[in-house]
Order: sequence, then structure tokens, then C-alpha cells
Amino acid sequence: MAWFFLLIAGFAEIGSVISLKHADGFKKFRPSVTCLFLGSLSFYFLSLSLTSLPVGTAYAIWTGIGSVGSVLAGMFFFNEPRSLRLTLFIMCIIAGAVGIKMTSGH
Repeated sequence: MAWFFLLIAGFAEIGSVISLKHADGFKKFRPSVTCLFLGSLSFYFLSLSLTSLPVGTAYAIWTGIGSVGSVLAGMFFFNEPRSLRLTLFIMCIIAGAVGIKMTSGH
């Protein structure tokens, strides 16, 4: 269940960042509340995953999901720049997360 909780935490983190973008510096009420809710949800599920996973592994995977997801969300929803180099570095983050998972023993 720890890995499932970690996935939920990562996706909630992505949602929190998307809401943060829409919140316009916390000037808009609904996206601000959504951001705070999803951010709290993300930390809650991260904390649940930490009951079974090593902190370094869980944190690395959580930030990897959040980072890659936020970059991809920016590309698809906010027309942020796309490039071959950016794609290469996203793949490096994914490869690092997979490597950490494979060597964690969990």
C-alpha cells in the first residue's frame, strides 16, 4: 500500500501545483483553496507511505512525480516551452526515480 499512497501523494502534488498556477498568487479563492487542500492531501499520503518506505526513496519518488507531472502539465495546459533537451532531462528524472525504486529493496 505504501507505493500506492506515494502515487496518490505525487498526483495530488501535481494537482496542487496546477491549482497554484490558477490561484494567481492566492488572489483567486477557489484555486487557492484547491491548492491548499491538494497540498495537504499530498503531504498526508506521503506521510502514510513513510510508515513503510525509506524517507530518501519516498521523497525522491514523490518529488520526481511532482516535477515531471508539473513540467508536463505546464506544457499541455499552459503552453510552456517544449524542447528535445527538456524531454531528455525529464527522461533523466524518470530514469532516476525508476533506479531508486529498483535499488530500494521495497
